[in-house]
Amino acid sequence: MHQCHAPSPSHPTGYGPARSWPAQLDLQLVAGHSRTQLKNMVFSGPLRIQRPFYPEGQTCHLYLLHPPGGLVSGDCLNIDIEAGPGSRSLLTTPSAGMVYRRDSAGVGQGQRVRVRLEEDAELEWLPQETIVFRGANAGLDLHIELGEGARFIGWELVCLGRPAGEQWFDAGSLTQRLQLWRSGRLLFNERLQLEAGDQVHQGRAGLHGGCVFGTLLAAGSGLNDDVIAVLRASLPPGFSVTERLGVLLVRYLGHDMIACRDGMWRAWERLRPAVLAREACFPRIWFT
Repeated sequence: MHQCHAPSPSHPTGYGPARSWPAQLDLQLVAGHSRTQLKNMVFSGPLRIQRPFYPEGQTCHLYLLHPPGGLVSGDCLNIDIEAGPGSRSLLTTPSAGMVYRRDSAGVGQGQRVRVRLEEDAELEWLPQETIVFRGANAGLDLHIELGEGARFIGWELVCLGRPAGEQWFDAGSLTQRLQLWRSGRLLFNERLQLEAGDQVHQGRAGLHGGCVFGTLLAAGSGLNDDVIAVLRASLPPGFSVTERLGVLLVRYLGHDMIACRDGMWRAWERLRPAVLAREACFPRIWFT
């Protein structure tokens, strides 16, 4: 897996196989008297946020911005989010993320996201999809740590190539890792590593030729058999719902990102009242 490193003057920029353009964004969220506040933000490189929004009162909505619009060879994004006790936050992106074709130097591109929730914190990680272009060498890493009583809903949605334009993912590679911990115990650990056209990509035990896939993770005390049954009945073909060790998974595998996105929105809309005890509040940026 292509590794992301923290920004450092020792990382060269420009051209050549050793170059790197790292970016770092550290966010600290704390519960205030009437709403969650962004207490601290440290950044370097091309990663920013818009100002906090409060469309539903206490919950802090943040939009993560990557002005270049995509990752090219040598780019590394590192995002660290710390949610303090009792905080309520939702993070998303204003548009799809892009991972472009690597150049002749073969340098890969990566994004690492680390989320830490302290006791009784709530956080939603709901970025728009990541499009991995033909010829990319991509690494995606999402690591979640939950404290006692913390509640989390998040997803990762991926499209290989641009099927709408018949730009198939027939060259390149992707490594994706998803981990969720609670109080030091590993509850979910998944690693996908594929090369275009290999058995993981095309085989029945892998993606079976699918170019769009997504995973939603939810962890909280409100999950029960009734919630899972309603969720299963509400989702269209291509989706599955499973639960183990208190972690609920909603998965999609197919060829249509619009269907994947719509199904994940529907699943989130139904899970939010159960997990976070409030109705869904769709970020306005999703509709602009």
